[in-house]
Amino acid sequence: MAPPSLQEAKKLFGETAKIKNLNDTEIVVAAPFIYLELLINLSKKSKIKLAAQDVLWENPPVGGGAYTGEISPNMLKNLGVEYVIIGHSERRQNLKETDEMINKKIIASVKAGLKVILCVGEPKRNSIKQAKNYIKKQLEKDLKGIPNNYKLKTNQLIIAYEPVWAISTNKNAKPDTPENALQMTKFIKNFLKPKTYNLKPKVIYGGSVSSKNIEGFLRHEEIEGALVGGASLTSDFVKIIKIAQKYS
Repeated sequence: MAPPSLQEAKKLFGETAKIKNLNDTEIVVAAPFIYLELLINLSKKSKIKLAAQDVLWENPPVGGGAYTGEISPNMLKNLGVEYVIIGHSERRQNLKETDEMINKKIIASVKAGLKVILCVGEPKRNSIKQAKNYIKKQLEKDLKGIPNNYKLKTNQLIIAYEPVWAISTNKNAKPDTPENALQMTKFIKNFLKPKTYNLKPKVIYGGSVSSKNIEGFLRHEEIEGALVGGASLTSDFVKIIKIAQKYS
């Protein structure tokens, strides 16, 4: 829910858009709904893609529906938004969003042609076994019926591994290690490979990254990017992107 003004949003986006020689590095900015239309117009002059931070699972017909305050996948698609974040840890925790709700959002978004960034991650770390079981259950529920009933296009699904216990805004947060993130990334990829899913999504890391620690994660080729939180609102974001360029 930042930045607080349109002027600041334009400034932040402008600083990011100045980055050159991106090559295969893809930048996706997930802005609040009220800034998306303006940033869509600005993004046409750069290589930056836009994402929404959330979406509803309904696509009402012409004339709308009884979902006051919500945004549909078709509205985002028609605006020119390419990606949508679904199941972010803050929505799961603070807004009590369930896996069943997330599953419906993914299905609606896929049907509308949006690319989905699905966030999964354990709230506490008791053991690696416990963490894997937790994420396995999340993925099973979140991806229920997919892709058996809905054919996903190439790169239409990205998994963001968000260990909630490592996110800096949480009380008693503990820094994660690249080795742990690598182990969980491999688990997610292997779990989604079997015939049941037959999915090969990119897996990115979202456990509080900065220019000081990002290289430790990205040097592992299995970790294919980062979901950047608070650092995206500072000059550190440009530093993170420049480091990522070395691994694209």
